[in-house]
Amino acid sequence: MLSTILLQRPAKSIDDVVAIMTAIDQALPPADGLKWFNRLYLRVTEAVRTAAGTATAFHDEPFMHRLDVVFANLYFDAAAAGDVDPSTAPPAWQPLFQARTTMNLLPLQLALAGMNAHINRDLPAAIVATYGELGGAPSDADPRHDDFERINAILEAVETQIKPEFAAGVIKDLDEIAAPVDDIGAMWSVRAAREAAWTNAEVLWQLKPVPALQQSFFDRLDRLTGFAGRGMLVPVVPASAGSS
Repeated sequence: MLSTILLQRPAKSIDDVVAIMTAIDQALPPADGLKWFNRLYLRVTEAVRTAAGTATAFHDEPFMHRLDVVFANLYFDAAAAGDVDPSTAPPAWQPLFQARTTMNLLPLQLALAGMNAHINRDLPAAIVATYGELGGAPSDADPRHDDFERINAILEAVETQIKPEFAAGVIKDLDEIAAPVDDIGAMWSVRAAREAAWTNAEVLWQLKPVPALQQSFFDRLDRLTGFAGRGMLVPVVPASAGSS
């Protein structure tokens, strides 16, 4: 079913992105770990779409619009590969796809693992690709970087708003059992991860004249992101609680 939905890719607009994510959310059962990352991403994308409709939201709204679409398509590509065989997904995404049906993981863990893969691996690639299409070069001095940073507040607000949805009804004694997940969340900051992604995009851009070195850098980033993702997916819920 997921593979059928993903035949709609590549998305060409934010509306397309929302439509595909909505279809995935409706199709996947709560027991499918991908549902929780997809739902978080859907909420964020809806919030970004709303912000983009404000005239003063961004210095370069077309750039941000295109970045959102390129970024989302990398997730859809990873999902299409991982749904068929987790080992064929990019290394950063493999931990989440391998853990999709693991019952003793919290939804919040699965959402964080997806965010880890998507921001640390996909976002630098999306930034480079979007600059390649629309011109310019990633730099802290570029007004587009200011636009990029404005997304942080949206991300943090959405994460705060829906976090109870990811915890409610999963276990009876959430405070005791979910404490390790809270520790993971505290160590993994969306804002810090996105800033690191921008820096990695600058590095990738500077390495364009040396394609082999650029690819080597990206491959190492991909694998390191996957290593971090596995650490986020250490089971913390008793099997009986995860299956109830």
